[in-house]
Amino acid sequence: MVLQAEEWVRQHCVHYLIHEKKYPISLINVEKTILINGLKKRYDIVVFNPDGSLAIVVECKAPKVKITQAAFDQIARYNLVLKAPYLMVTNGLNHYFCSMNHVLGNYEFLETIPLYNTKDI
Repeated sequence: MVLQAEEWVRQHCVHYLIHEKKYPISLINVEKTILINGLKKRYDIVVFNPDGSLAIVVECKAPKVKITQAAFDQIARYNLVLKAPYLMVTNGLNHYFCSMNHVLGNYEFLETIPLYNTKDI
């Protein structure tokens, strides 16, 4: 079996979440189907809070894929349903993080996502 480029990014991102950001592996879910506007879509990674609510949605692209507005539009569509407070888009080389304000309907770019078990989650 050949490791596809996007899968390489996904696995490295999961490693980052576990080892750098200290999220328990039991709270990380990879490649599941969700229903958005009647269409089946697949998210790359979600991280749950201990209470089962979503903490982070991650969209992974292959390293050769430039992160564009289309990638943000894709994760924003997913997050209309998922309602996570944090989003991450990565191609393994470039990483973008933002916090969502679902009440005001806006977002703010961040330097990184918070560590697990902080007051921010």
